[in-house]
Amino acid sequence: QVQLVESGGGLVQAGGSLRLSCAASGLTFSTYAMEWFRQAPGKEREFVARIVWRSGSTYCVDSVKGRFTISRDNAKNTVYLQMNSLRPEDTAVYYCNSQTQEGRVYWGQGTQVTVSS
Repeated sequence: QVQLVESGGGLVQAGGSLRLSCAASGLTFSTYAMEWFRQAPGKEREFVARIVWRSGSTYCVDSVKGRFTISRDNAKNTVYLQMNSLRPEDTAVYYCNSQTQEGRVYWGQGTQVTVSS
């Protein structure tokens, strides 16, 4: 069973930075990718960034390109989301997930990010 624990959220002023971490346990050889999503109050959960576990290739949604960077530390089974130049509209609960090649998806409990103007 894959377990994911996010951390690193908090309150930051606009223009500031935060680094989120997603520590994973139980990852197997079939792990395909890990992703970050976010959900703002009253809105649907939206995709933010993806990293393919083996190759390390990454993809970010246009709204965060140039500001957010997803990375991984294979030895620590941890995925990071470095968030720079934060904006009030980045305020949300940030979730990470892990996907297997068989299509299973596991979610963490989320971490709150609040950006003040």
